Formats: sequence, structure tokens, C-alpha cells
Amino acid sequence: MTIDLNHILFGWYPYLCLTTFLVGSLIRFDREQYTWKTGSSQLLRRKQLMLGSVLFHVGVLAIFAGHLVGLLTPIAVFDALGIGHGFKQGLAIVAGGVAGTACFVGLTLLVHRRLYDPRIRATSSFSDTAILLMLYAQLILGLSTIPISLGHMDGHEMVKFMNWAQGVLTLKPGVADLVADVNPVFKLHLVLGMTIFLVFPFTRLVHVWSAPVWYLGRRGYQVVRTKKPQAVRQPALLPIPAHGLRPARAPQAAE
Repeated sequence: MTIDLNHILFGWYPYLCLTTFLVGSLIRFDREQYTWKTGSSQLLRRKQLMLGSVLFHVGVLAIFAGHLVGLLTPIAVFDALGIGHGFKQGLAIVAGGVAGTACFVGLTLLVHRRLYDPRIRATSSFSDTAILLMLYAQLILGLSTIPISLGHMDGHEMVKFMNWAQGVLTLKPGVADLVADVNPVFKLHLVLGMTIFLVFPFTRLVHVWSAPVWYLGRRGYQVVRTKKPQAVRQPALLPIPAHGLRPARAPQAAE
């Protein structure tokens, strides 16, 4: 029973989550573009929003980038660069701890204002609150793995997760066996992380796809005011074609 559950959660479930994540995001963009945004509660309460939002976004982007590079970079690349598994493990603990702490403080502020401000709570949908609490729980689980990782500074446990993640993307059979004996906290962290990808297309998280990264390379422009009088342009009058006019018909006498 335990073996079957492990294969379901770490062998089949990842593909369900990834398929829903990609296809669901595409369908929502195609069919529900007016919902492709995140609602703002700044007008209802600005307090805690700016600090919480900045800390949360900076922290979560750093965490996501670290997971993406750390899990999906082939081990041969680290070996070629001379980066040992123990050093990589220590770097992940330090960088993840700093980014996770910043994200935790910011997310705590955002959760507090959404749950304890009556006006924001009244205008929040179920999915808004649910995804915020899911991210909060996922972050707490991630921070809880740090003390466990300190007991595996050889990096052997991290190699298991790297092989598992890369095996899922390359359709390697039997990847569930790679994480069968890891600590339950890591398993909960993995399952909840995959579940967030599963519900991603149905929540406000889809606005991540609309990040205006193209503005970084766009040439700037400057608005210049002048006191010089400007000529007022009159709207052009289009000529009416002669064939378009019809003479009025005389009224007919009643018979």
C-alpha cells in the first residue's frame, strides 16, 4: 500500500500537475483573458501591502530560481565546474534560508491583512485566500527542511531530488523509487508544491505569465512640455459626392 501510494504521488501525480499547469494556463489565456490579472486591494488598505508585497515577491522569485537551477541543472555540469555536493547543499541552505525568511515575513503581512481586515476579507474570493494559505504552508514546510538538511551536509539527499526532478521531465521510469526513503517533511513539501502547480491555472497566480519583462530592453521616451503656441488643427470636411444626393419627393395626393 505504501509503495503504491509513493508511485502515485511521485510517479504519476507530477505529470497530472504539469499537464494541468500548462494546458490550463493556455486555455484560460485563450478563453478568459479578462480574468488574466490579479486584483488589487491597495485602495481598501495600503498598510502592510507595500512592505509585504516587496518582501514576498523578492523572496519567492529567489526561491523559485534557486529550485529551478538547483534541481534541473544536470549533476555533470556541477561536477565539470568543480562544485561539490556538500558545497551546493550549504549554499542552498544559506541562500534558501535568507530568501525564505524574507518571503515568510512578507507573506505573513499579506495573510494578516487579508484575513483580519474586514473589507479585504469581504472582497476576497475563496481562491484568493486558499492560494495564499497554500503558499504560506508550502513556505513553512520549506523552512522546516533546513534543520533536516543540516544533518545531510554531504549533499546525498539533494542528489536524490535532482535525479527525481530531472527524471520526471525526461520521462524516466521508476523515478518514484528515488525519493521513497526521504524524510516525510520533504515528501509533504514536494506534494504541496506539485498541488500548487495543479491549481495554478484556476487562481490569480496566472498573472505571473504577464510579467512585463520586455520593458527592461525597451528604449525610454521623455514627455516634453512647451510654452510655444500650437496651431489648432480644424477637422477636415469630406466632400459629399453629387450622386449621393437625392431630390425630395413631392407628397402624393390621397385618392
